[in-house]
Amino acid sequence: MSEINRYDVSERVEGQFEPGSNGLVAKNRLGIVSAEEMDRIEASALVRVTEEAVHSFDAEHSFTIVDVRALHRSWLGEIYDWAGEYRQVNVGKGGFLFAAADRIPALMDEFEAGPLRRHTPCKSNENLKIASALAEIHVELVLIHPFRDGNGRVARLLSVLMALQAGLPFLDFDVIADTRKAEYFAAVRAGMNRDYAPMSALFAAIIQMTIDRVSE
Repeated sequence: MSEINRYDVSERVEGQFEPGSNGLVAKNRLGIVSAEEMDRIEASALVRVTEEAVHSFDAEHSFTIVDVRALHRSWLGEIYDWAGEYRQVNVGKGGFLFAAADRIPALMDEFEAGPLRRHTPCKSNENLKIASALAEIHVELVLIHPFRDGNGRVARLLSVLMALQAGLPFLDFDVIADTRKAEYFAAVRAGMNRDYAPMSALFAAIIQMTIDRVSE
């Protein structure tokens, strides 16, 4: 839910808020009006679907857009009607517009035929190459922004699953949680010009930090 009120959306079903939430909580199946409660429920559901996904996709799996939509639906399907469905509204953040809604199906097809096909299953044993693969897929998926909400979290989940395919530990994203947040958004914007180097550097840091923490 934390992404909902940062976006400018038209007043379609996806853009509606739960009555009584003061425009802070998207219309949902549970009737929740508290942003804090929704954050907690979404976080709990994400832990559940992550555990399920880790055991569902093996090291030889080539990810598809069907998988991406299924992950989103499994995570938010009990909360929002639009879970797993491509958004029908245009969204932007801080003056930056993501892909137009009517372009999403074609862009996701290109995403599957390009980055997903090239980089999954993720089998490299070189951390820098893994970071590069994760960066391209993460940036492209975030820029397309196929869903009404939760795109970044689904992209991170996909990164976790790919890293596990490559034999890495469960990735720790704390490195970009606060101190490098601006760097992260700059790296996403760089991807508009297919410059994935900034995001690759961030993923290299995430990978190294994760390895260091596991070995402590």
